[in-house]
Amino acid sequence: MNDEATHSEETIDYPGATGDMAERPRDEMRDYRGRDLLAGRRALITGGDSGIGRAVAVAFAKEGADVAIAYLSTGEDDDAQHTLDLIRAEGRDAVAIRGDLAEPDRCRSAVDRTVAKFGGLDLLVNNVAFQSPVDDFADLKPAQWARTFAVNVDSYFHTTSAALPYLTPGGTVINTGSINGLRGNQQLIDYAATKGAVHVLTYSLAQALMDRRIRVNCVAPGPVWTPLIPATLPAEQVADFGGQAPYGRAAQPDEIAPSYVFLAADSLSSYYTGQVLAPIGGETLPG
Repeated sequence: MNDEATHSEETIDYPGATGDMAERPRDEMRDYRGRDLLAGRRALITGGDSGIGRAVAVAFAKEGADVAIAYLSTGEDDDAQHTLDLIRAEGRDAVAIRGDLAEPDRCRSAVDRTVAKFGGLDLLVNNVAFQSPVDDFADLKPAQWARTFAVNVDSYFHTTSAALPYLTPGGTVINTGSINGLRGNQQLIDYAATKGAVHVLTYSLAQALMDRRIRVNCVAPGPVWTPLIPATLPAEQVADFGGQAPYGRAAQPDEIAPSYVFLAADSLSSYYTGQVLAPIGGETLPG
């Protein structure tokens, strides 16, 4: 399965822009054909400007949803605009919302602006993430620990809380977890801890929101080639990124996005809640 074993040995400025990458991800769902599985639905995707978020946004649009994307900073404006163009090319409405979701007010604002634009909210994808590797646990500072949890866990709580009045009944929440939250990572200690928290948050919210008819699930990918990788990892690790997977390569975002469509579409996954779906390139895990 090893047809894309290595990448360019490069780094780019954080938070990462697709246009700065020597090898751009496949994240436009060009070969995907929608079947109106999400017709009339209204979605908010955090971290939706590029990578997995972009691929999910385009897939949702191809399935008939209007899509709002939230993203971090002006450095991602071009990516956000391109994602809007891809959504609108499918005949769907779209809006981009810039702001740091580590701030609770920004989470509430993203929901409010989505509802104001579309008149409601049916699908929430919590996908925004931050990571910064350390070579030694002693190098992991409290400020980084706090930042990672603020982005990767706290924003999921605040955004979901703000969305709750609009998701009832029949709404869907999909969280983005990670293989690192299933097995840990000695260099991404704080990141892995947040993703483990996201998995358990998914289990807990699924139980807590079942009576409201809100389904809560999670996608926990293995390595995925996105701008976050060269923006946060050393060049030598970027070059080998994904090679440890049994497939011998990282996934492309286009390969991960259909998992989100499956969990979003009632016609496909109405009996699924509290599940962690793990597209991890052939790796098997106990439990």
